[in-house]
Amino acid sequence: MIRVMNFFCVALMGLAILALYHVSERTRMARLELARVNHQIARQHSDIAVLETEWQHVAAPSRVQRLAEARLGMSDSASAQLSSFSLLPRRGEDAPLNNTPLRNANAVLPASQGRTIAVSAPVPGM
Repeated sequence: MIRVMNFFCVALMGLAILALYHVSERTRMARLELARVNHQIARQHSDIAVLETEWQHVAAPSRVQRLAEARLGMSDSASAQLSSFSLLPRRGEDAPLNNTPLRNANAVLPASQGRTIAVSAPVPGM
């Protein structure tokens, strides 16, 4: 009876050793996977930092202005407000002319670099 009990205890101990080894091996593999993922995350963070720096260069206002002037023929000119929102008719109302004659709108604006810009908007139908 003691021999059977000893054999049973040794077998149980062997199974416990195998179970602990299996858990240890799974833990080691999980640590390797975690290290690989952490390395990949760090590499992606550095890639994101590089892309953000490139985007700041590409979207710089001075660069966009230079490209707009060179390729699209646009210029940086001042804008003028020729009327105010309070003078516009409300939604659903007819636009009253108030018996005022229609005139051309003219404005002279100071521009950068000492130039002056003259803006003229002719009245349609005149």
